[in-house]
Amino acid sequence: MTNSMKAAVFVEPGRMEVHEVPRPVIEKPDDAIVRVIKACVCGSDLWWFRGISQRPHGSLTGHEAIGIIDEIGDEVRDLQPGDLVIVPFTHGCGHCAACRAGFEANCVNAEPGGNAGYQAEYLRAAKADTALVKVPGDPKSYGDATLDSLLTLADVMATGYHAAVSAEVRPGDTAVVFGDGAVGLSGVLSARMRGASRIIAMSRHEDRAALARAFGATDIVPERGDDAVARVMELTYGDGADAVLECVGSAQSIETAVRVGRPGSTVGRVGVPHDAHIDVDALFWRNIGLKGGPASVATYDREVLLPAVLSGMIEPGLMFTGAFDLYHVQDAYEAMDQRRAIKSLINISEI
Repeated sequence: MTNSMKAAVFVEPGRMEVHEVPRPVIEKPDDAIVRVIKACVCGSDLWWFRGISQRPHGSLTGHEAIGIIDEIGDEVRDLQPGDLVIVPFTHGCGHCAACRAGFEANCVNAEPGGNAGYQAEYLRAAKADTALVKVPGDPKSYGDATLDSLLTLADVMATGYHAAVSAEVRPGDTAVVFGDGAVGLSGVLSARMRGASRIIAMSRHEDRAALARAFGATDIVPERGDDAVARVMELTYGDGADAVLECVGSAQSIETAVRVGRPGSTVGRVGVPHDAHIDVDALFWRNIGLKGGPASVATYDREVLLPAVLSGMIEPGLMFTGAFDLYHVQDAYEAMDQRRAIKSLINISEI
């Protein structure tokens, strides 16, 4: 076993490289080392890739992966080398108040700085027993399409599902989904899973709108701002939506999302906020609720999403419309940045 590995590194805005870096090692007894099979680029990565938000130059990147357990610490009980695991961006301890309530993204015992460095040949996973999601069976029994769908459970599919849960989507509801990237498309799929009978996807890109329809969208609205509000009200006969999923995080998206719900509806907000400010008084006068934040990835995976993927109920891996190897990580980022890919897959090793 060598002491180094290949990993994606953020050099500067617009520039990714692959460097030889130290291979991670067990640091704590509840750690696991995971050999990465597949990773991907998240829409939130584009904020620092574009230079809009800050990230240390020279830092490792990526927070979504699936892989094979390579090594475990002395206190890991539920995982063994050779197990296939989903590696979420969360790493909850499982016993603090937040984790017990199912909000492991807010774990008070999470490591400072969070998880990163998944776009690499190996990664270190803290709190392995509770943070990692074991996929049952022989890893070699899963084909690429299923593995791609399992990869979405590391973040994006769970985040879309969190939007639907936070928006309180119920059977028979009309739901509006803001965002036609991977999270928004996951929100469409999640609204369908939770029984929405009408799903209005806000999209102005035909490739994304087509996938939204495949995932369950009944209506596509390309308008923005006041025109979007007017169109949603027209489609809902002036009532507004029962549930609103906000999967962008921009000021315009948030401002529009809180205007298209009916009185008593809830906005499920999962888009990472960027210069977005909310008029809470306006929410008060219309009895509009606002919930959301980072997703409870491991909780949703174990309870709902992993069984849904393995049963064939959902196929969220279809959102990967660009595939690259680690050495072409720059191309993977550029494909998403330039909207040539809905979501970029990075194949790193074979099972």
